[in-house]
Order: sequence, then structure tokens, then C-alpha cells
Amino acid sequence: QVHLVESGGGLVQPGGSLRLSCAASGFTFSIYGMGWFRQAAGKERELVALSSRAGGNITYGDSVKGRFTISRDNAKRTVDLQMVNLKPDDTAVYYCYAKGPYGGPRYWGQGAQVTVSS
Repeated sequence: QVHLVESGGGLVQPGGSLRLSCAASGFTFSIYGMGWFRQAAGKERELVALSSRAGGNITYGDSVKGRFTISRDNAKRTVDLQMVNLKPDDTAVYYCYAKGPYGGPRYWGQGAQVTVSS
């Protein structure tokens, strides 16, 4: 059974930092693209960051470039999102995402709330 479990969300002041982590199980982690999406209240889900299988090809959403960093550890089956200089507009539920190769299955975590507020 596939599990993607996010941790590390919470409340932070503007300009602060948070680190999200996603622990994966139930599929061959090393051959999946891994990433993060987010969804703010009343808005569509949007890409935050996506990493290729070996981490050599990374894509960031325009609104987080230069502030967020995605990293993965295939041995530990984890993917992290380091977020710095957080803004109120970063407030959203953040979802861990797994994309199978060659049009394979896609999986989502349950989500972690990040709130940026003073």
C-alpha cells in the first residue's frame, strides 16, 4: 500500500523558514519523480517543486524560485522542501507528490498546512 506522509508544517512569521519532509513507502521510490504542490483556500492546486528520479532535473514554480529548495534522498525514501523568506501568500496546504515513469501511477499525500502570518 502506498503512503506519502508529510511532516513539518505549521505557523511561521513572514520572513521565516520551514522545512517540510515527505516519507514514502509502498512503491519503488528511486524511479519516481517526486515533488510538492500546494493549494491555498479558494485557489487551484499549483506546482511548487518537482525533482527527477536522481534529482538532476528540478523545476520550481515561478512564485517560489530562489526561496524554496527541493531535495530527495533515495536511500531514505524521503523528499524535503526547504522554504525560506516565507510570505503570507505562501499560506496553503502543501502536498507531497509522486509521479511514476512512462505515464505510470501518480500518488498524493494527505497534505500539511503551512500558515505564514504575524
